[in-house]
Amino acid sequence: MARIVCETHVDAPRERVFDLGRHVEAHVATMPDESAEGATGLLTLGDRVTFHPRQFGVPFSLTAEVTEMDRPHRFAGRQIAGVFGSLVHVHTFEETEGGTPMRDDVRFEMPLGPFGRLGEPLARRRLQGLVDYHAEELKALAEGDDWWRFLDA
Repeated sequence: MARIVCETHVDAPRERVFDLGRHVEAHVATMPDESAEGATGLLTLGDRVTFHPRQFGVPFSLTAEVTEMDRPHRFAGRQIAGVFGSLVHVHTFEETEGGTPMRDDVRFEMPLGPFGRLGEPLARRRLQGLVDYHAEELKALAEGDDWWRFLDA
């Protein structure tokens, strides 16, 4: 199983960063060319949401279910339908005097067994780029003045 890890320090309170991380519209706002359906607002345990990103100009769908929720420490989701053979994404949030260390830990397998593994290096690079991009955009949102559009102050 392939693994991607992204660690980002966010200069904002942990509860704000955590809630922005599980907010559907905040997620869509911090991803390039993506929409979502099936859930809105703050995701909770058992919620399902389908994301519709475009990769290399090609639209696809990924439906995820929230499988773990421990506010404001950790939440996790897994793909229940989509392009990967399997995908699990764990989000963790620490609390320090200087802000919130945020960690994304993504584990995935390609479909089609050994044939799918041939595409793993490309998928890993693309997925790492998306996870890194989202983390930086979420950081900017949490540290900026627009976070209140998604969360009650």
